[in-house]
Parts: sequence; C-alpha cells; structure tokens
Amino acid sequence: MADLERSFKEDMIAQLHHLAAVGDTGRLRTLLSRSPSLINATAQNGWTALMCDRSIVNKSRQTALDIAKFWGYKHIANLLANVKGGERPFFLPNEVKEHENYFGTTLLDRRSDKRTDSNWLREKQTHPSSVYILFSNLSPLVTLGGEAESSQQPEVKLCRLHHEDVKQYLTPAEEVTLIFLGVELQLRMKPQAAPSSTVPKEDQEDGLTAWFALSIDPTSAEKFKQTHEDSYFLHPPMPALLQLPEKEAGVVAQARSILSWHSRYQFCPTCGSATKIEEGGYKKTCLKEDCSSLRGVHNTSYPRVDPVVIMLVIHPDGNHCLLGRQKRFPPGMFTCLAGFVEPGETIEDAVRREVEEEAGVKVGHVQYVSCQPWPMPSSLMIGCLAVAVSTEIKVDKNEIEDARWFTREQVMDVTIKGNRRSFFVPPSRAIAHQLIKHWIGMNANL
Repeated sequence: MADLERSFKEDMIAQLHHLAAVGDTGRLRTLLSRSPSLINATAQNGWTALMCDRSIVNKSRQTALDIAKFWGYKHIANLLANVKGGERPFFLPNEVKEHENYFGTTLLDRRSDKRTDSNWLREKQTHPSSVYILFSNLSPLVTLGGEAESSQQPEVKLCRLHHEDVKQYLTPAEEVTLIFLGVELQLRMKPQAAPSSTVPKEDQEDGLTAWFALSIDPTSAEKFKQTHEDSYFLHPPMPALLQLPEKEAGVVAQARSILSWHSRYQFCPTCGSATKIEEGGYKKTCLKEDCSSLRGVHNTSYPRVDPVVIMLVIHPDGNHCLLGRQKRFPPGMFTCLAGFVEPGETIEDAVRREVEEEAGVKVGHVQYVSCQPWPMPSSLMIGCLAVAVSTEIKVDKNEIEDARWFTREQVMDVTIKGNRRSFFVPPSRAIAHQLIKHWIGMNANL
C-alpha cells in the first residue's frame, strides 16, 4: 500500500513539473488547488517545480542558477540571483566566467610592452628581486615543498633562483637563451617597499618583479645539481609537468614553448644564416643584411603556435559519447579525438574532418567550449563539443587504434566515481577530461 501511495505521489510530482515546464498555467492551478503542497515537493532528481531553495542541487551537483546561466536564460538567472530594480544584472554575456584549464593560468603579467625596452630588461636581469627559472633540455628545475593539499606527497614547485645563482650562465650574452616571461601579477597591486640605496631608481618607481627563463646545457645542469641537492630537473614532460601548481604550470607552459622554438629554429628559416635573439626572446632576427625576412613582417621571425582541435563527439541520442585511443596510450585509456588544424581551415571544419578521418563518423553542429595551452612543444588545444549525424564507426588504423561509443553511465562511473574496471580517461588536468565533465554537467537531471 505504501509503495502504491509513493508511486502515485511521484506521478503527481512528475505531472506538475511537466505542466510547469510547458507553461500550462490553467492545469497547474487546477492541480495545485487539489494538492498545494506539491509546489515544494522534490522529485527523484532533487528539484522542486520552482526551485525556491536555491541551495538545492541535482544529481550533477548543479543549482537552478547554474542551469539558467549555462543555457543563457538571463531573466531567470537574474531572478534566482535576487537582482532588484536598478541593480546591475547578475548575468551578462561579458560576465560569464571562462573555464580555466591547466597550463592556462599564470602568476605573471607578460608585459609585452617591456620586450623592446632593452635598458629596462638589462637592469631587471641583474636586479636582486628578479626571478630566474632554469631549464635543461626543456625540463624545468624544481624542488619539493610542503605537502600538497590533496595528498600526503610533497608538492613539486618551481625552483625560483636569482641573478647571483645563475650569473655564470649569462655570458657570453650572444650564446645565451634567455626569455623575459613577465612580471608578478600580485606585486603590481602591493604598496611599494621603502626606497633603498641598493635599488635602482627605475625599480623604485615601477616596483615590478621580473621573471626570466634560462636554458643551460646538460653539462652545466649536472654541475648545478651537485651544488643544489634539494633540486632536480622535472622529466619526462608527461606526466611530470602535471605535478606543478596550476599557476606555476602556466609559467612553464609559456617558457617551455618559447625555449622549444629557439632550440628548433637556430638558423634563419628563410636563408639559413645565423640569427640573434631580440625582444626579450620573442623574436629572431637574421644576421644576413639582405635577407628577405628583414623586410616586412614574417612569421618565421616569431614563435609559432600550432592549433589543435580536440572534441568530444556526442551521439544523436545525447546519451553516448565517442572516445578513442592510440597504440602508445596506457592499456585501457580512452580519450577525445584530436587533430591539427590545417592551413585555411576553420575550427568547425577541422573537427568534422578529423572525426571522419579517424573514426568514420560524420559530425554536424560544432560548439567551442574552452582551450588549453599544451607545451609539448607549443600547441593550443581548442576544445569543442560535436554532434554526430551518423553512428557507424570505421576506425582508420593509421590514425588511431580503437574508437567506441560509451554510455553516460559508463563515463560518469569513470570520471565521477573513479572506477577503472573497463577503461579510464585522462587526468583532470587534461582538457579531454574537462570536456567530458562539461558534457556530463550540461546534461542535467532536470
């Protein structure tokens, strides 16, 4: 009898929510006149018809405000946020918080305007407050700090050096690969320190702490480690770089990408002559006077970034997603499909082409989600959701090893519960993981 009553009440709640969703006010009034308490009744998914309690979350840990903001229902979002007449609306397109992926946040303001100020850079290089991070073979020097918040393991942190620590590696200047990374963000907001006779006048005025990246050869790196036993060069890059605190990882992404460019392009790509480093490490200038690269703007003179589309393909039923794997992956790991954008190609067309090439699945609508710098060596991962218009998989074995449709339940079991019985996905600091979580989150249990 109790089961029958519970089932009847659940049906009534479901009917109420349906009428509220379609806006049938007449039938809503009739239903509520018979059972007024239904207005605050909670369905199995954790919602009430009006979501009067804004702290309630559904099974995907979303509030009504989260859902309204995601789908762009500005009026509802403002109502839920208690916006009153005359106040600035809570939800505006330019106020939506962008998703920040690992490698995408930083401690620094790049201050590109300072790259051409050779006097300022020269003074900052010798200033005692300036910070140097050391690299060898594109691996940053790190040290172990206190325990990380999420584990009992010591936290890996960048080893922050100063001019006295590295001055022996800064000569001769023409043979040194030194990159100006920027200035510390937080210090720009702090009051200036008391003037000191040891601090240059210019530094007393700007109060900026500059950061530099310096690359040294393997022999020098070995000697340095012998005198700094508490530090080591973080290697291999994957997955080792994922151990860094997020804002330090952003600094490493910037530095590693620029240093990689210098190591791969040691001579002028136009004529093959020697080059010199300018603009704080962000430009290479050919030393041959009549080289055509010296006339006009040439992309061979500046660091390159390789755009890569990475996409979570959603089944037409909305309840499956397409994941694939390459032979080099650890056994059992599946991830989003990805590929380089070709010259003259849009992001949307690159997504469609790569999915069809790798898995034989045709894609219709493509939606951009977020991006992630990926310093291996210098890519920009452009994260998208893509809706499939066909479902048959035909794997190109030259591209990937396998591709499969996974149910929402399977994916949630892996990403939310951490179960790895049948497969697993990349760690949370990879954009593929975030795209998968984004798909789970946008399909709320409404």
